[in-house]
Amino acid sequence: MPRRPRLTLPNVPLHVIQRGNNRQACFFADEDYRFYLEWLAEYATKAGCRIHAYVLMTNHVHLLLSSEAANGVGDLMKALGQRYVQYINRVYRRSGTLWEGRFRSCLTQEDSYLLACQRYIELNPVRATMVEHPADYPWSSFRANAQGTENMLLTPHPLYLALGSKREERLASYRELFRHELEPGLIDSIRKATNGNFALGDTQFAEQVANTLGRRAVPGSSGRPKKPLDSKAFALPE
Repeated sequence: MPRRPRLTLPNVPLHVIQRGNNRQACFFADEDYRFYLEWLAEYATKAGCRIHAYVLMTNHVHLLLSSEAANGVGDLMKALGQRYVQYINRVYRRSGTLWEGRFRSCLTQEDSYLLACQRYIELNPVRATMVEHPADYPWSSFRANAQGTENMLLTPHPLYLALGSKREERLASYRELFRHELEPGLIDSIRKATNGNFALGDTQFAEQVANTLGRRAVPGSSGRPKKPLDSKAFALPE
């Protein structure tokens, strides 16, 4: 069965997961994490992508990013994946694939889901019982987004910037979001949308995505929407 085309739209945030093959480790030492982040910054710039949040787990990666072009994220992940695999194979004298396959992703509705998705990403080490607080984990964007640690890799999303008119206000508002756990239903929705390559958002958002791209954006029967709209119908952020 052919793979469903990935749902991508310019400037609409995308949540990305890339896992190690057979859930095996893809990071083995601190240097590995540092090189991955260095190359992520390099190839994101070349592909016209903006990184809003990330976490590098032992055997997988989460990214929340936006791209100026529909194919930008694909170009980024291809170049980054190849560079990192070559490095790992050389340093650890191994061969073969490192990643599970093509990365998984979901378009993310901004108003209702973007900040929730950031929290989902940065809380991964806590859910995995690796740390008690997200600030204790060094390989995520939490320290930058919540504590103001300098991180040149990140480009804050406008919704994050809207948390406060001043830097300290934004940081405090963002930290406040982490005082409450994510609802299990929301976690399940994020996982299903990302693993299934569906739209993460309400019914209207899913319909906008489906009509713009001419294919379904939620689980169900395949095929084109009955009344596809012109691509300009989707209100893309500037």
